[in-house]
Amino acid sequence: MVVSRGTRDPENVLQRDGRPVFFAVDRPDALGLNRPPPGAGEAVRVWARSLSGMQKEAIVASAAAGGWRLASDEGPYLDGFDAAPCPLAFMSVGMVSSWMNAVLDASRARGLTVRDLVLTQDNRYTMEGSALNGTMTGGALPVELDVRIDADGGDDAVRAVVDAAVRGAAVFDVLRRPHTSRFTLAVNGAEAPAGRVARLDKSPPSDPAPAFFRVAPADPAGVPAVRLEAVKPVAGVAGGAGTSLRAEQRRQLHVRAICRRRRDGVKEIEQQLHRPLGSTFRFLSDEPAERGGAGAAPSAACYMAAGVAFCFMTQLGRYAAILGKDLSGYRIVQDTRFPGRSFAAGATASGPGAALGGAAGAVETHVYLDTRDGVDFARRCLDMGEQTCFLHALYRTPLDPVVTITRP
Repeated sequence: MVVSRGTRDPENVLQRDGRPVFFAVDRPDALGLNRPPPGAGEAVRVWARSLSGMQKEAIVASAAAGGWRLASDEGPYLDGFDAAPCPLAFMSVGMVSSWMNAVLDASRARGLTVRDLVLTQDNRYTMEGSALNGTMTGGALPVELDVRIDADGGDDAVRAVVDAAVRGAAVFDVLRRPHTSRFTLAVNGAEAPAGRVARLDKSPPSDPAPAFFRVAPADPAGVPAVRLEAVKPVAGVAGGAGTSLRAEQRRQLHVRAICRRRRDGVKEIEQQLHRPLGSTFRFLSDEPAERGGAGAAPSAACYMAAGVAFCFMTQLGRYAAILGKDLSGYRIVQDTRFPGRSFAAGATASGPGAALGGAAGAVETHVYLDTRDGVDFARRCLDMGEQTCFLHALYRTPLDPVVTITRP
């Protein structure tokens, strides 16, 4: 049974499962899950469910590319098992991968030879207020991106390429303007009106729960998501064990991602969680063939979409745990869309040749909650989930990245 904290002691489902944490899904269309419709840019659909404690799993697919099963957990700060990367890790990995793609594309388009390229990205978020009084709110701060580049050309040429890439990357369209997330709600199998959140004027799809029992890896080895350094649980310090479960919060979070490109073109990202105190993981990312990759690992857009889904679900479980309410299971179907970009010689981020089409759309989420505490609690849970989710805050807050360029 899927349980939230406060119901009974959870079990480490991901460890017991035995399958890889990340793997390509064998025949995703056979699971009865409809992919997002094709269109301008890249549409990504996420089907996600809670497992136990703070553990979640998701199936992520785009309109054209195959599907991936990803899993997430939390560390000691949320009394998690630390069996998989935290939700914010996925967004950081997707964002830095998106910028890496853009810098490489812009360099090729403008004839700049790049010998070495390392991107270091710092994401910071805030959480303030009281969960009991309904004032707790998550926030997002400007992203800091350091571009360490060894390339031919003068400083002006390098700066022009980096500027075009940063502003032309798919992730920049997420950051540059506010997006209002929209939702539908089902409680114990029946549709219910949403509360304070913006309502999504679409019929909800079927509850995705049955599909997860039919998910099988296309490759038994999966895609490595390696924990490089495990955090040690420490009590009584900022960001330590259990601190994120407090009913009153005033804190800042800090996630770092360091991205390099391997010789085979696959991006390798080291993700570090500095606040709260968390483990360090290594991710792999690759684009599908239609975007110049080999599809060897989840794409930048898939990671970003999964990050939003996992972070929102953590907030649902955390709110129920703080209030001591029953939330025995929760699932979502989420749609996001990212623009496609090009960097033709002489083009600017907003000029001719820059846009392949589409724009970043608002996050659209169908929410399915199982609870003995009634529709009113479920509605408040959805409201507070959106209000405290760091990545819905990222979508609703216009942010300009702070970019530095380092040359050898």
